[in-house]
Amino acid sequence: MSTETEALSRKREQRGWVWYDWANSVFPTSVTTVFGSLYLTAVAATAAEADTAMNGPTPCPGGDKLRDCDISVFGLQFPAGSLWGYLLSFATVIQVLIVPLMGAIADRTQNKKRMLAVFAFSGSVATALIALVAGGNWELGALLFILGNICYGTSVAIYYSFIPDIASADERDDLSTKGWAFGYLGGGAALAVQLVLVLFGDSIGISESNAARIAFLLSGIWWAIFTTIPLRRLKKHQPAHTSPRDKSVLTAGFKELGDTLRGAKAFPLTLAFLGTYLIFTDGISTVANVSAQYGSEELKFEQQVLITTILIVQFVAYAGGLVHGLVARRIGAKRTILLSLGVWVLVIGTAYFVQAGQQLQFYAVAAGIGLVLGGTNALARALFSQMIPPGKEAQYFSVYEVGERATSWLGPLLFAFMAQQTGSYRYAIISLVIFFAVGFVLMIFVPVKRAIEAVGNAVPRTLESKA
Repeated sequence: MSTETEALSRKREQRGWVWYDWANSVFPTSVTTVFGSLYLTAVAATAAEADTAMNGPTPCPGGDKLRDCDISVFGLQFPAGSLWGYLLSFATVIQVLIVPLMGAIADRTQNKKRMLAVFAFSGSVATALIALVAGGNWELGALLFILGNICYGTSVAIYYSFIPDIASADERDDLSTKGWAFGYLGGGAALAVQLVLVLFGDSIGISESNAARIAFLLSGIWWAIFTTIPLRRLKKHQPAHTSPRDKSVLTAGFKELGDTLRGAKAFPLTLAFLGTYLIFTDGISTVANVSAQYGSEELKFEQQVLITTILIVQFVAYAGGLVHGLVARRIGAKRTILLSLGVWVLVIGTAYFVQAGQQLQFYAVAAGIGLVLGGTNALARALFSQMIPPGKEAQYFSVYEVGERATSWLGPLLFAFMAQQTGSYRYAIISLVIFFAVGFVLMIFVPVKRAIEAVGNAVPRTLESKA
């Protein structure tokens, strides 16, 4: 294949690849952040109230079915309002057990395209089926969400592993930031359609509950339809790593994963970068997850303001991702990440001073978050792809994906602790600066060029003359 033909083929794959960011972003945005927590909690509350009514003189002892009515599973009882927190924790634990093994199988067999299809379509079906959850049947909703979450995490790890296959060292920053930006645009577009149903559904005879169920159905369909685009464009790039002694794919996967975990110690600089990333990405995810609570509890904004804020973040994040890619072309990914972390500190500091009821101030902070939300993680994804030993892409990105979720409890814990100790969400939000400050300092000392050279990969031109 000529150089020009090869370049055109690679560009075609890249244009197809970014569509999976568009496709899968509907799950974390619509399902996890917005509708999952609200709807499944409401279903659990209905079940708890009905169960309490059958066994007691009053529906709820204290009158609050979220706080005072319990649901039970496997003999354990807990308040209906706690379901979502426990569900997220359990889903994360299951991901930690499954995703790395699936990544090892993907690398061993090199059937990455087929596995991406299986997990993406399975996740989309599980998501769409949540629309069947009604009344007090929260158990079905919990099971389907866990299945969707597993499929989402696994498909994303496999999706990331295509980056070294379809992009040269100098193309990865641009590809990753475009994909991340496109993902926020897709997630925002899907959410906007769904929120129209929620906000204006009454006028056409759709209740709020039915609107949420339709949102789950649309999310599953959205995920499935747009997944077909990358599946048509992506190709197989490496031969299988299996040997005649491999008795089964599962056995081979365990062997591959064991070899990778033992071999990872030979690349301490890659692990140092991963550890640094896990610190600052915990701050990023925490800010994204608690912003609505901060706006509601501390700043006293109504739901419509919070919904508008979510959409602002989604669409500004599209532009922010593209800007990060342009800056990285000139000064390199590492320096751009450092600059981005500095902006994070500024934005969080500004959030501390937003006055209650001042919508424009809150929207300005939301725009600031959107500006750096996607780009920081997108460049980290691209940079990490440079530090992975060839042939181990899916496994390392599985660890990358699982590590992000396994450490994501630290930020919420600090936020909740500071809110409890000080009685103010302002001190809670400003405390999150520590994740960005520590990440900034550690990032300075990560020798990115040496880390890339250590695994035998080509060094991008932006790093040839830079630290």
